[in-house]
Amino acid sequence: MKRIASIVVLLFAALALRAQTAPEGYQYVDSLVFTRLSEVDSTLAGKNIFNVMPDGVSVHQSGAVRNAVEMKTRSASHQTVAGYRIRIFFDNSQTARGASEAALYRFKVKNPGVSAYRSFTSPYFKVTVGDYRNKSEALAALKDIKKDFPTAFIVRERFRYPSLGNTSAYKVDTLKILKPIR
Repeated sequence: MKRIASIVVLLFAALALRAQTAPEGYQYVDSLVFTRLSEVDSTLAGKNIFNVMPDGVSVHQSGAVRNAVEMKTRSASHQTVAGYRIRIFFDNSQTARGASEAALYRFKVKNPGVSAYRSFTSPYFKVTVGDYRNKSEALAALKDIKKDFPTAFIVRERFRYPSLGNTSAYKVDTLKILKPIR
C-alpha cells in the first residue's frame, strides 16, 4: 500500500515538473506589471475645500465662515487619527537592527509609494507599513504583504493624516508570460 501511495505521489510530482517547462517553440519571459494604488480621498489636510471644487461650482459665503473654515483646515493638519498599520518586522535579537533595515529596504523596493516606518522601542526593533484608516483597508493590504512577509500582522496606531495627491504610488508585480520564440 505504501509503495502504491509513493508511486502516485511521484507521478503527480513528475506531472508538476512537466508543467513548469515551456512547450516547444515557446519560452517564459518575465514581465513587470505596475498597478496604481488608490489615493486617500477624504482628509483634505491643509487644503481649502473651496479651492479644489470643479469650475462650474461657486460658493457664496461670509468672510467669517471662510475664516472659520481656514482655521479648522490649518488646525487639522497637525492632528492625528486612529488607524491601522501593518507590522512586517518585530524582533529583539542581536541582529535585529540590521534585519529591520533589510526588511524596510525589501518592502520599499517591492512597494514603492507605500509609507514604511522603522522604530525602536526598547528592546524591540519594529517595521510598520501603510497608513490605513479602517481595518478593511488594512486587511486587503495584509493579504498582499503576507506573500513577502508571512509573519506580518495588523496593529492599531495613531498617525498624522495621510498626505493627499500621491500620484506616484504603485505596486510592482512580476509575471511569467509565455511567448513564441522568433
